[in-house]
Amino acid sequence: MAIARWNGEIIAESDKTEMVEGNHYFPLESVHAQYLRPSETVSICPWKGTANYYTLHVEGQDNPDAAWYYAEPKPEAANIKGHVAFWRGVEVSDS
Repeated sequence: MAIARWNGEIIAESDKTEMVEGNHYFPLESVHAQYLRPSETVSICPWKGTANYYTLHVEGQDNPDAAWYYAEPKPEAANIKGHVAFWRGVEVSDS
């Protein structure tokens, strides 16, 4: 079971993550949506496609662009469609 935590709260937990480039990608249904706020930020990965971001909002604090996802990944990354990954101080551990 992989667990993502930030600011004292569990943000996501799943035993069905996809590992890509050392990052756990959590199925969207395993992410606690109340902590996600849409962000305007986008970035481009040459082989995965265009990434969109969420800001985490937990206990009155924001962690800008700490979660990302590929709404329409390129075919080589199709396994992460519908998944979210974390960084910027989000602790991801295997329990």
